[in-house]
Amino acid sequence: MISNSIKKRLISLALLVLMIAIAMFCLGPLFFLLSSSFKPGSEMIRNGITLKLDIGKMNLNNYKLLWEGKDGIYLYWYRNSVIITFLGTVLSLILSSLVGYGLAMYKFKGRNFLFILILIVMMTPIEILILPLYKLSIAIRFIDTYRGVILPFAVSPFAVFFFRQYAGKLSREFMDAGRIDGCSEFGIYFRIMMPLMLPAFGAMTILQAMSNWNAFVWPLIVLRSNEMLTLPIGLQSLLTPYGNNYDLLLSGVVMSIIPIMIVFWCNQKAFISGLTVGGVKG
Repeated sequence: MISNSIKKRLISLALLVLMIAIAMFCLGPLFFLLSSSFKPGSEMIRNGITLKLDIGKMNLNNYKLLWEGKDGIYLYWYRNSVIITFLGTVLSLILSSLVGYGLAMYKFKGRNFLFILILIVMMTPIEILILPLYKLSIAIRFIDTYRGVILPFAVSPFAVFFFRQYAGKLSREFMDAGRIDGCSEFGIYFRIMMPLMLPAFGAMTILQAMSNWNAFVWPLIVLRSNEMLTLPIGLQSLLTPYGNNYDLLLSGVVMSIIPIMIVFWCNQKAFISGLTVGGVKG
């Protein structure tokens, strides 16, 4: 009979093989994207999707064309995405955390009703909100501006829900100690409670940055001029019924991954800690 230790080793080995297979399956498209970005676009049309490497045909021409071609329009797209993502993420973190913290730590009339409204908005598809938001944006002259993309979604219902759940686990004794020391309510939040919520901020930084960076539908509606487009919209414009510019598309997609990877690497520990909080009872 097989001993328990051997069974455990076999199970661990089987899980390791399974995880490696899943990782290879997930990394396959990324490897194809990266390798194809160094090849002429004609290779993509001629050979289709292939993981075969042809070192002789690989070069940096696509990246040179990306930054120098089309009057540097890609730089405008990149700049717009960085600005919108940075401002949108920072504003969403500040406002959403304040709302979530207030709903969790303060008792006031209508608190539960407001929380229910937040849940309803969180479950409402964005397609339902597009028409009224578009009319409002026209009325207040938000069309083709950064504020038109950022402000309508500055407070994220999901982020409010997440911060509320996280703040609800914090002790109110910290607030009482701050009041005794003479701190204002905002001082208590920014000096005492916010540092305790850093794991939640780390998790939401990644999720909100990804959401703003990859946003497509609303920026497509609000932004008009070519110089104001974001990366998802600009790269999509390279695919047309008259021809697909794979030279710029593939290299542009590779470059667009870098900022989100940097954000994740900087916040991965806080991301894991923030998502797993409450999973183990103390």
